[in-house]
Amino acid sequence: MTPPDSPRPVQPASDWPDQVAGRIESMVATVKGKTTVPVTLVARGLVFGVIVGTLGVVSLLLLVVLGVRLADVYLPYHPLARRVWTVDAAVSAIFLGAGALAWSKRRPSGRSH
Repeated sequence: MTPPDSPRPVQPASDWPDQVAGRIESMVATVKGKTTVPVTLVARGLVFGVIVGTLGVVSLLLLVVLGVRLADVYLPYHPLARRVWTVDAAVSAIFLGAGALAWSKRRPSGRSH
């Protein structure tokens, strides 16, 4: 044990490069944690969002095609009413109704023409 009035032990001269390197490394890690990590998360979210959105639209389209094909095949046949036109009219009415509903819910823009 060293007496309290003795000077502190002198650190070797070769220790300061390790300290500087450690400080630089901690600063780089801090900057990376505050900039690169959030940007990477946002980019990942955008990419996965586009992929999920595309898959959703394709799935919806395939379901509509499947529904139309099933209705064309299994709708009862009547000599005066053609199945294909009946199904096409029904699907068109559904999409027209959905479009009209979406159009009525829109907010008009603030621009005047």
